[in-house]
Amino acid sequence: MSTMPIQGLGSSFQMATFPVAGPTGPEGVDRATLTPSVAPTAGSDEFGSLVLDGLDRLEGLTDRADGLAVQAATGNLENIHDYTIAASEAAVATQLTVAVRNKAVEAFTEIMHMQV
Repeated sequence: MSTMPIQGLGSSFQMATFPVAGPTGPEGVDRATLTPSVAPTAGSDEFGSLVLDGLDRLEGLTDRADGLAVQAATGNLENIHDYTIAASEAAVATQLTVAVRNKAVEAFTEIMHMQV
């Protein structure tokens, strides 16, 4: 069994890109006005932008699946498999996002217990 270094994974996997909403977040909140309360370091700025980009992609996937669902319900969708694929992609992306969030909360809780 061969192993691949972590750096090699980036070139092996590509994320699909879909149209996403503009620079505003949920409920019209402008992300540019959301600033951290502590001074960010160079790495945290990149991490924060990665998180926001991932959430934008998730939103794009769910918006696409919702739009195709409406088309399917109104009879305007020619290929139902387009909706099935989009809904599956959105479901998997949502599950991944929830799993990452749960791990982050678990790590935060663990760090807080270490400080006590």
